Amino acid sequence: MALRRTFRVAPVLALALSTAACVAQPGRPTHGPGGGPVTGAESNSTPQPRSARYGCADGSTITIENFGSSIRLRDAEGAEASLPASPPNQSSRFGVEHDAVVIDGREALIMTGGRAPLSCRR
Repeated sequence: MALRRTFRVAPVLALALSTAACVAQPGRPTHGPGGGPVTGAESNSTPQPRSARYGCADGSTITIENFGSSIRLRDAEGAEASLPASPPNQSSRFGVEHDAVVIDGREALIMTGGRAPLSCRR
């Protein structure tokens, strides 16, 4: 009897799963600028500008200058740090040793060794 029920439910389950795979992800555009499908390069809707100021969760501000293969961080007191892309072909992850920055659209996550990660927004 359980085997008969499995055979009746299997086609319905297969149809439901295949339909669910076709649904667009919430918050992601489904059409590119020309009306065609979105490619991976177009899905990053907010590219990093050459220089941007971020307000951080702890109340501080930081400026990030993006040179493509590296970034320069500058805080409100004028202290600076430069980080290379990590790995070298990245344009959103930068780091050296125990320090790293991940830029995702209008957000930046700053990680410094020995401290809790700091979330910042443009």
